[in-house]
Amino acid sequence: MTNATTLSRSTDSSQPLVPLLEERWSPRSYDETATMTDDQLDAVLEAARWAASASNQQPRRFIAGRRGTDTFRKVNEHLMGFNAAWAFRASALVVGVLETTSEEGDVRRFAEYDLGQAIAALTVQAHAEGLHVHQMAGIDAAGIAAAFDLPERFVPFTVTAIGTVADPSQLDEKAAAREVAPRTRIPLDEVVLVKE
Repeated sequence: MTNATTLSRSTDSSQPLVPLLEERWSPRSYDETATMTDDQLDAVLEAARWAASASNQQPRRFIAGRRGTDTFRKVNEHLMGFNAAWAFRASALVVGVLETTSEEGDVRRFAEYDLGQAIAALTVQAHAEGLHVHQMAGIDAAGIAAAFDLPERFVPFTVTAIGTVADPSQLDEKAAAREVAPRTRIPLDEVVLVKE
């Protein structure tokens, strides 16, 4: 269910990038027959575990479920809006959880930053494994926390779909058009406020 068009969507970067970053993009069309091996799931979670962390506090946790499992079902039930229309085809769903305070009650000020670092590492590793990732903020965080009986200090923040990209024709017309639209970013001179 894949083809060359859906597999390759390089950037028009102003500078040469590492191929894994050049080729990374976030599809919504996944092959619902493709699976993710134990080794692949372990590899992406291990990449997340070894990501940079402020003061090495590592205030990030994960809930990972492959399609067909109860964990996947629970996560999928708490995706909001448009995300629910396509994410069910992914091979796995991974919840990124913030540890907002330590067990002793110390505030984890950089938890969001740390989780972002971890998900970025997970994304690169997934791409190296031949998979694609789509990160989602449209989730029912309270619903996920309740479904997994998380302590109050653990706050679901994002869900990441991981899988094998498929032809966009399985999506509705608007989503399919977005799937093949040119990749864009704000120009570098707008992103960098000062450079000497």
